Amino acid sequence: MTSTPGSDPHEVERVLRAFTREGRIVSLPARWSKKLVLLDVVAQSFEPGRAYAETEVNAILREWYEHDWVSLRRYLVDAGMLDRRDGWHWRIGGTFDL
Repeated sequence: MTSTPGSDPHEVERVLRAFTREGRIVSLPARWSKKLVLLDVVAQSFEPGRAYAETEVNAILREWYEHDWVSLRRYLVDAGMLDRRDGWHWRIGGTFDL
């Protein structure tokens, strides 16, 4: 059985320790499983039920990863954590606090 990205707090901590410094991404993991954990953390920057203009999404992602925020946005869409249409984005996946 596979776990949901972000469901194991120890794995989240390990991934964040390896790929972030001072709350910013320094590099993206090569392994998709680790990338999903990191993407899940980033996806939590977006409020469920809210639509974001592309400029807002870009600003949020640049805060996370200034070097390649465009790829980060693409990975979030590919991973099913964000969706987009007509210049608008909204959160559709990742872990949620209830």
